[in-house]
Amino acid sequence: MLDQSTLDELEARRAELRDKHLRPVGERSSPGRGIHHAALICSDVEQTIHFYQDVLGFPLVELVENRDYHGSSHFFFDLGNQTLLGFFDFPGLGLEPGVEAIGTVQHIAISMPRDQWEQAQKRLDEAGVSYAGPDLGIEESMYFKDPDGIQIELLSDPLMYFGGHRLDE
Repeated sequence: MLDQSTLDELEARRAELRDKHLRPVGERSSPGRGIHHAALICSDVEQTIHFYQDVLGFPLVELVENRDYHGSSHFFFDLGNQTLLGFFDFPGLGLEPGVEAIGTVQHIAISMPRDQWEQAQKRLDEAGVSYAGPDLGIEESMYFKDPDGIQIELLSDPLMYFGGHRLDE
């Protein structure tokens, strides 16, 4: 745990960075259209399909052979808003489970309308998947790990919201 002096220094640095780099809303323009897909690695295709489609409710929309590694599968789930979550398996490579480290994905946050969020919460409960968020006073978020340890956040905030306010206003 960090001491208060260090926490104060870190907050001062964040304020300095915000003042230096955060442009006014009218000056923000992105050349991108959004994330097409994130590509992750799984250990078991069927287990991953079951979790993301049956437990979380995201429909599988494609399952093909990986173009870059024969025998490997590449498959996609529809996250809504024309955004995909993709997976590969790499049979025969003997890959080890990932660890949280610099340069890795800490979590993937997926926005859902509150009624769908509550349905997903019930399916997580039924599947025995533990999650954090509501128990910590973060009522809009559930954090949990998929069968391969990938951390997912389901949140009931709309896109472009964080901490109760719009990020583009």
